[in-house]
Amino acid sequence: METLTEQIFHLSSSADFEAAALRVFAYQYAYNSVYHAYCQHIGVQAKSVRTISDIPFLPISLFRTHDVVTGDFLPELTFRSSGTTGMERSRHLVKDAGLYRKSLTESFRYFYGEPSDYVFLALLPNYVEQRNSSLVYMMDVLMHESGAPENGYYLYNHEDMYKMLLQLRDNHKKTILWGVTFALLDFVEHYTLDFPQLIVFETGGMKGRRKEMVKEELYRILQKAFGVTDIHSEYGMCELLSQAYSKGGNVFATPPWMRLRLRSEKDPFDGSDTTDTGAINVVDLANVHSCSFIATEDLGRRSRDGIEVLGRLDHSQIRGCSLMVL
Repeated sequence: METLTEQIFHLSSSADFEAAALRVFAYQYAYNSVYHAYCQHIGVQAKSVRTISDIPFLPISLFRTHDVVTGDFLPELTFRSSGTTGMERSRHLVKDAGLYRKSLTESFRYFYGEPSDYVFLALLPNYVEQRNSSLVYMMDVLMHESGAPENGYYLYNHEDMYKMLLQLRDNHKKTILWGVTFALLDFVEHYTLDFPQLIVFETGGMKGRRKEMVKEELYRILQKAFGVTDIHSEYGMCELLSQAYSKGGNVFATPPWMRLRLRSEKDPFDGSDTTDTGAINVVDLANVHSCSFIATEDLGRRSRDGIEVLGRLDHSQIRGCSLMVL
């Protein structure tokens, strides 16, 4: 698989992507015991998989109960999903930290250019406080690639962040603010600024701190408070190595080695990607040492520019997707 891991960042067509996906499937079917057992459980044999639509997607819930790894290795990184106290958290064992760094930096470059062009501010109190966050690791990498002395994390010191934002605005520095939803809302209750060039990333998550609200209302509040025209977002998770990005409207596009596909809400094994609204399946070819084919618990709608993420599936839909408990 070493040759493939080098090639996935140079895919130039849909045919290249499908050929690479089929190679990764064959490898993971053979050497990932959890994925192999799941395929067997739903009656899928390797020889029956001839197109990407035939590839089974592993329910993301299995990362909470199993080590989903391809091959036998000692992980260089271990990521855990965010969650409240007592909640069962997913675990992702990462064989190659360098592969993750390459995937996240190349994903960022694909949509935003060089990290060295930006200052990164991170308002991520709950992620920093919990250990083994893939998002915090991603911020560490982007800040390192940036090299800007103004880069930094902020927990609840909102006044310090406000002063830094004013300084960066007045010095005409290209700036990205990455914030968890409840923390951004806490900030804008007390501070507003007119910084049209600022890129604000909303990561999602109230984590029980605030009442949930529809995205349109959330974005309206944040746009007004920061003086920006759009709110950006990143669709990633601890179980993956790649990220999709939204530059507005909660519609996500993917880098060339990643795809978001929609499965029928009524058929958890639907791989056709023909529905306009359905549950989101993710193909992440960089995730070659874990599982590249993940059935998420998120709902999406097809758009001209990508996939709009609508929110979480309800419990009955998730149970329907979980016939696969091994």
